[in-house]
Amino acid sequence: MSKLNRRKFIRDAALASAGFFIIPRHVLGRGFIAPSDKLNIAGIGIGGKGTSDLAEFAKSPYVNIVALCDVDDRQAKTSRTSFPKAPYYKDFRVMLEKEKNTIDAVSVSTPDHTHFVATIAAMQMGKHVYVQKPLTHSVYEARMLAEAEKKYKVVTQMGNQGASGDGVRLMREWYKAGLIGRARTIYVWTNRPVWPQGMGKPKKVASVPAELDWDLWLGPAPYEDYKDGYVPFNWRGYWSFGTGALGDMGCHLIDPAFKTVGLGYPAEVECSVAAVYEQMWTASNYPDSCPLASTVTLTFPGKKNNIELHWMDGGIRPDRPDELLPDEAMGDDDESGGVIIEGAKGKMMCGTYGSNPKLLPTSRMQNLNVKQSIKRVPEGHYLQWVNACIAGYGKNELSSPFEYAGPLTESILMGNLALRSWMLKDASDKFNGRKKLTWDAMNMKITNFDEANQFVKREYRSGW
Repeated sequence: MSKLNRRKFIRDAALASAGFFIIPRHVLGRGFIAPSDKLNIAGIGIGGKGTSDLAEFAKSPYVNIVALCDVDDRQAKTSRTSFPKAPYYKDFRVMLEKEKNTIDAVSVSTPDHTHFVATIAAMQMGKHVYVQKPLTHSVYEARMLAEAEKKYKVVTQMGNQGASGDGVRLMREWYKAGLIGRARTIYVWTNRPVWPQGMGKPKKVASVPAELDWDLWLGPAPYEDYKDGYVPFNWRGYWSFGTGALGDMGCHLIDPAFKTVGLGYPAEVECSVAAVYEQMWTASNYPDSCPLASTVTLTFPGKKNNIELHWMDGGIRPDRPDELLPDEAMGDDDESGGVIIEGAKGKMMCGTYGSNPKLLPTSRMQNLNVKQSIKRVPEGHYLQWVNACIAGYGKNELSSPFEYAGPLTESILMGNLALRSWMLKDASDKFNGRKKLTWDAMNMKITNFDEANQFVKREYRSGW
């Protein structure tokens, strides 16, 4: 069967299934779907979250996992066992070249600093891409991937799975119905980090584990010797590799508000940090670690009024709304994270991933009757992308395509840009003298503190 005919077969079959993957027996002959009639997905970064990502894709009978890539054999073990026929590589560049005639789509679940280089390489080869959050490590990279989606006409999705949940859709319907009026202020909080932050990088050089290709793990990041404490999880707390609590959870928590209110690029950003971390800055001048706890305020232009979004991490939380009863949870059931949107006529609230949305006071939820106007995603975030890949570019609606995930990620990383600007050596006094950084979104430039612009785009190590 030719590639064109194979594409037509799986597209027509998937469309006939209406999202539930049920098609008549006569279409499948004896009920068997040949591997040649499946969407061929390759995984880059197949340990940790990558393990569960591939497992989710494999739930579709129209998916074939055809190639695997990871720089650490220890992390790759589960996925390699689950998909023993898929060839295994350590360098995604080698995999993409050797398997270019086999791969249709790529799932990227590497540490943050490698998202862009792996994703853009796949897109340039015409492969559909699913990329874990945050979409990129820098503001510039997010803008470039959003533009690349249109240029290469591939199907894209960021891995903030709550974006496909019913919660955010309910909130959008309530907001559209005018139940809280025009948004004015948004509060978002998380208990992250749950990994080490607020400290310098490890100093003691250690032996590289035999199963790990350290040079490939570093990828585009500046070279440094291997040290215990980075792999496999705690890289999140260091600017060279991760994006801290804000990058890790912002795409899950800010998304419901971003989508509900219809936010775009911020115009201003300011930040503050925990006092313990501030003392460490004074001692070290240029820390390499994300802060122990911080707050970030993003100001978004609105049609009639600006909207302020207040991000809080490290256990910092907003005041409880007066409308919330003493025994009612704020956000998540354990209050570890959540979102509150304050409008001119009322408030709404949800937990992480847009879960358990509520109007405040919660008594407003009684006899609530708002017409459903936004399509739900019963197949879930992963299979929504699979169906869209099968249908072809521009055919299916997605919850977090790069045209949306790019601006969302840019806004989130603006907070990190402010935090990193504050810690610049010999620049903190000048920065502290300014209440806010002003942002020219069209030109991707801070207009009132030029030193901050070094964090808009990063330098890549030679060869990357």
